[in-house]
Amino acid sequence: MTRAPLSLKIAALGGLAFLHVPLLFILLYCFTTEEKSYAFPPPGFTLKWFGVVWERADIWAAVGLSLKVAVIATALALVLGTLAAGALARAKFFGREPISLLFVLPIALPGIVTGIALRQAFGLMEIPFSFWTIVLGHATFCIVVVYNNAVARLRRLSPSLIEASMDLGADAFQTFRLVILPNIGTALLAGGMLAFALSFDEVIVTTFTAGQQSTLPIWMLSELIRPRQRPVTNVVAVLVILVTFLPILAAYYLTREGEAVAGSGK
Repeated sequence: MTRAPLSLKIAALGGLAFLHVPLLFILLYCFTTEEKSYAFPPPGFTLKWFGVVWERADIWAAVGLSLKVAVIATALALVLGTLAAGALARAKFFGREPISLLFVLPIALPGIVTGIALRQAFGLMEIPFSFWTIVLGHATFCIVVVYNNAVARLRRLSPSLIEASMDLGADAFQTFRLVILPNIGTALLAGGMLAFALSFDEVIVTTFTAGQQSTLPIWMLSELIRPRQRPVTNVVAVLVILVTFLPILAAYYLTREGEAVAGSGK
């Protein structure tokens, strides 16, 4: 096996350091004794900011809102994204490619464009900003993640398996439950986890659809401009990293063995 040149290794390590060293600074300043600035090195270390976060009701209210929005947006995305993938995976009809493009467009567009479009749409329909406007805003891009995972797996699933199931007397629901779902289950689970992580830390679309409500990312954004208890924001940021990192890691391991689809090689 040919080894990569030293310059490429250095460039790769440099890229990884550029991406991940800032995360270490976030963790470091969770323990600083200085509350008004990010002095380096920290003048001292303390665990008091974790206690402050635990006692702040506004933080937990924002966490609760973000979790509820992410769970419902992910559930909507799993249902609608799977149905859309099932309709477009193998069917051939005029306009299929433009429709497929429309499904992935929300995640391809800048978030600010999606946010402005949703805000104007809610305004034209006279829909007041509420919990559900946030959910609908998040569902627009969560559906794309689930759809992409599901449609890729469905296109690798052999049609002969579905035909054999129907020939043996299974109806459409039984075929879906016993043949299709076991083969696309990990793809749906991975897509759902990625959708949850995207929804939980989304800030741009939420800014345009939340009204006076404050999800956790919106809360963090508002706290950054306040010159007090800055380490509290770092502690909350570590919480966000954990909540979003774990689903993404699980999704990675679930899709590693994606080639093991029944009938994919036939």
